[in-house]
Amino acid sequence: MEQIDAVVIGAGVVGLAVGRALALSGQEVMLLESENAIGTGTSSRNSEVIHAGIYYPAGSLKARLCVQGKAMLYAYCAERGVAHQRLGKLIVATSSEQVKDLDGIIAKAAANGVHDLQKLTAAQAKALEPALACEAALLSPSTGVVDSHGYMLALQGDMENAGGLLALVSPVQHIGVRQGTVSHPIRVCTQDGTELACKVLVNAAGLSAVAIARGMDGLDHNLLAQAFPLAYFAKGNYFTLAGRAPFSRLIYPVPEKAGLGVHLTLDLGGQAKFGPDVQWVEDPADLQVDPRRGDAFYAEVRKYWPALQDGALLPGYAGMRPKINAPHEAAADFMIQGPAEHGVPGLVNLLGIESPGLTSSLAIAQEVCVRLD
Repeated sequence: MEQIDAVVIGAGVVGLAVGRALALSGQEVMLLESENAIGTGTSSRNSEVIHAGIYYPAGSLKARLCVQGKAMLYAYCAERGVAHQRLGKLIVATSSEQVKDLDGIIAKAAANGVHDLQKLTAAQAKALEPALACEAALLSPSTGVVDSHGYMLALQGDMENAGGLLALVSPVQHIGVRQGTVSHPIRVCTQDGTELACKVLVNAAGLSAVAIARGMDGLDHNLLAQAFPLAYFAKGNYFTLAGRAPFSRLIYPVPEKAGLGVHLTLDLGGQAKFGPDVQWVEDPADLQVDPRRGDAFYAEVRKYWPALQDGALLPGYAGMRPKINAPHEAAADFMIQGPAEHGVPGLVNLLGIESPGLTSSLAIAQEVCVRLD
């Protein structure tokens, strides 16, 4: 059995960031990925937005790590030459009732450390985006977009340059945890028969992270029942715009109880897409977009873009959120389970790492290192 300092499960954006951080700290790292390429799961099926950190509950990991991660991500992309743009985002109130909600959004953002929101009148917003219809708006200048695959390749390069290893097509079959003073107490077996004994194991397996955590041998089963969440899956469907959008910034409605609403995001080439919506599913592999779901998008989008033409929305792609809350429950925070939570030195489970996981990735990696220390 091969001994190694650290094993990271999952080569999505968070796993790559964690592998990089551990390798840069001087540890010998093996990053295990079940697929034949990096970032093929949730990391490749999102909006690629760099979030500002506006909406999350004050004091939550999502709020803190998004704000920290945003600054770290912009600096990293600039340093490494990863394509990105600080486009800015308009949060638009499309009714007089929503206008009063804007001050609450400003206050919530300030509680999270986001102090750059600017309140705009309808005329000021329309001066920035002439095709926009609204009663008032907020400008978030620190929202942007990033080439997520270019970012992941840079993380992979950093990890490998620091001596870390990436093993593709290496799904984990079994994990055993031994208590006591053993030097390498965690045993990881992959489906091809490889056995690794490690001091540190970080479970960053995204959609599979809860199943992997709950399947570990050697953990307290009473703890598993009480402290380990169940996995749920929320599909997000995107529809792309036929033709070019008349907007240069991202457009988000004022959030309502159901979520952030049908928003418009742009990629680095200026192509617009709308979504994601929320569709709870049983199968995380269910990534087909039902064209009929686009019917509900038109009325919502026309609240802020009245000129949207019939037939202009085309089925795009779908992503899958690794949820740890049921559909009827409030959205859960990131769950970073370290030794303080489960009593196993060297083990960190990253559970429910959905949006803003991309924005937060470097900060999550930093947090993992702190929990391990």
